[in-house]
Amino acid sequence: MTILCIESSTSVCSAAICKDGAPLKQCISTEGSNHARLLPLYIAELLAFAREQGLVTEGIALSEGPGSYTGLRIGTSTAKGLCYGLDLPLIPVPTLDILCEAARRQSAVCNQPSAVLVPMIDARRMEVYTAVQRDEVLSTKENRARAVVVESEDSLYSVSEQRERPVLCQSEGRSYFYFGDGAAKCRAVLKSDNWHYVPGIVPEAQYMGTLAESRQQSAISNQRLAYYEPFYLKEFVAAQSHVKGLK
Repeated sequence: MTILCIESSTSVCSAAICKDGAPLKQCISTEGSNHARLLPLYIAELLAFAREQGLVTEGIALSEGPGSYTGLRIGTSTAKGLCYGLDLPLIPVPTLDILCEAARRQSAVCNQPSAVLVPMIDARRMEVYTAVQRDEVLSTKENRARAVVVESEDSLYSVSEQRERPVLCQSEGRSYFYFGDGAAKCRAVLKSDNWHYVPGIVPEAQYMGTLAESRQQSAISNQRLAYYEPFYLKEFVAAQSHVKGLK
């Protein structure tokens, strides 16, 4: 299966062509705040590449969130337009899954048998969007994605069933590896020996191919596409513009 993958949930913007789960070509920028300008250029380049290789694009994979509100909206509107125009299904892929896949591909320590992966996407201040992945299983009821204020190690895993907000669960004898654009700011808080920071890991479109193929049953057809929205996790609240002349 040939899939065009789009990832725009953070300051990194990327798109890739994947065939049978393997990336054939990726376009990526780490400049930030250029998603609306760069994504159409990347997509045109990748679709031209696919045609040159004699490949027929069979679906559009989209990083569905959580993440940057603006980045998710840009990626979603672009992907929906492509799906309508090319009559292709949309395959949403959880961003935290993509981040874990990137960690496994880029870091040997994240493949250790005792490793517990804790992806973190920046949600402003000391808050992160996070989850926990043990043995390549992320989206369980117990360990679903959530927004957590990292005030202490206790704010990331549960030591009591009486806590007001849901948090991650701790496993004895496991090593926790945390990464993503929200991870660095947590280093001063996560000081225990079983917590390990892995730098340089970001969600990239090239890691979406296998995940998208495994989620084909969740593909959204054009008949249902109009109702699709990104997974913001937190409710979006528009603030008043500070630009002179705008209200």
